[in-house]
Amino acid sequence: MDGAKRFCRDNGLTLALIAVFLLYLVGMGWAGWIDENTSLAEHGGGRITLVSYLLGSSFQSALFENWESEFLQMSAYVIMTAMLFQRGSAESKDPDSANSEDADPDQKRADKEAPWPVRAGGLWSVLYSYSLGIALLVLFAASFVLHWMHSAAAANEDAVLHGQPTLSMLEYLGQAQLWFESFQNWQSEFLSTAVLVVLSIVLRHRGSPESKLVAAPHSDTGR
Repeated sequence: MDGAKRFCRDNGLTLALIAVFLLYLVGMGWAGWIDENTSLAEHGGGRITLVSYLLGSSFQSALFENWESEFLQMSAYVIMTAMLFQRGSAESKDPDSANSEDADPDQKRADKEAPWPVRAGGLWSVLYSYSLGIALLVLFAASFVLHWMHSAAAANEDAVLHGQPTLSMLEYLGQAQLWFESFQNWQSEFLSTAVLVVLSIVLRHRGSPESKLVAAPHSDTGR
């Protein structure tokens, strides 16, 4: 197997997800641009270019509004599955198995194949031990701030068009519109995650690491 084929095989999941992401991102931008120009025409405004729309607050607000909910879901999922259980779910550790607990990384400090933060020990090891959850929380916070910033800009643009006073970023933080945009996505993310956790108790998808083995009893937790 040559290098390119091996790379595609070893990274196929990431490549496919990025490709689908880019496809839908293009679709979102294109459809949103058409809708924006339709709305402007209805109100007697002039058309805007695709680039202007993509760089504008309306598109950016919608984009980061969705990103924040995804990163919130994933960070909460990583953190909650480290502490909580759902017996029988493929998405949970086994509440009765001592093997479900990760070994103390300090025991692996002498292992030359261990990641360098584990070998370094101390604060580096602690941060690395929780780095996935931390990174996802940072991405959530960054996405929320960008959503907040662009949503405030979009709201102020609309206020100017209607002769209403504009709001500062801090003032907009207390507006119901911002939290409606966030909560409408947050609730759906946690619902879909809960559905996956519960359905994986009794349903299977052969070959997926998100599923238990097809012949496994419903009472089995994880794979």
